[in-house]
Amino acid sequence: MHFSVKPSTARLGAFVSGLDLSQPLLSGTRAALEAAIAEHAVLVFRDQPLTQDQQIALARSFGPLDLGLKRVKKTASRFRYDELLDISNVDVNGEVAARNTRRVVSNLANQLWHSDSSFQKPAARYSMLSAITVASEGGDTEFCDLRAAYDALPEAWKRELEGREALHYALHSRFVLGDDDYTDEQRAELPPVAWPIVRTHPDSKRKLLFVGAHACEVVGLTLAEGRMLLMDLQEHATQREFVYAHHWQPGDLVMWDNRSTLHRGRRYDLSERREMRRTTTLDVDGDAGGDHATHAEEPSAQTA
Repeated sequence: MHFSVKPSTARLGAFVSGLDLSQPLLSGTRAALEAAIAEHAVLVFRDQPLTQDQQIALARSFGPLDLGLKRVKKTASRFRYDELLDISNVDVNGEVAARNTRRVVSNLANQLWHSDSSFQKPAARYSMLSAITVASEGGDTEFCDLRAAYDALPEAWKRELEGREALHYALHSRFVLGDDDYTDEQRAELPPVAWPIVRTHPDSKRKLLFVGAHACEVVGLTLAEGRMLLMDLQEHATQREFVYAHHWQPGDLVMWDNRSTLHRGRRYDLSERREMRRTTTLDVDGDAGGDHATHAEEPSAQTA
């Protein structure tokens, strides 16, 4: 199937047209999309309203799916699949949730710069967010390019960071927002994991900064010094020159690579209905990359 890829005006991101994501992807199409996301990090598909079944099938074609924080604290869901994450301010009865409910407070953590599931091994590879109902104002999603951020680091910083590791903890970002009602068992369900601060993307082979809201300390540094370093690196990585801001339309599906980007949602009126569904694949091959598809046909992407 032929489709086109048009780069955005930012350093990252591209718009893909000519595909119907409600239909199964051929292996060559899937491989071409993986090549496109390795280059652009974020792919935007307009006019792709998907059912729950279709979104799950699309995500599964790229690999096994992630449950994320549902492993820690399961809550009632409106969806048929545990692997569908409800990035919405809507309760299980279909009504706009009160702003002090766990659902809303938890989703506010999505407004922190983060990489999905960096707090576990394997972490996340691709995320796919589908827009059902969008806010009339605000509610954009921003993405920053961790590869370009590394390239722009002073050489002294690059030398200092080589071999350094940061600990990523699932509940660190929740604690920052005052969401600390977890049992000892839940706090221990996903213990901190260490990731190199400087990683090499397995597909593009570019070095990148792996930071974000789940990173809570630097191995070998005092807590205070490590957190200051992580804040400095995140501030550097999220400069406007490294950011693509996506303004949502109903039916949009945005797919991004968690290994090469951070993302965050932006503020919107919490009394206004906003409904998004996310699916996320696991990076089961880790730093080695990998291919979930057999390439039975030639890739067919056309760059515009």
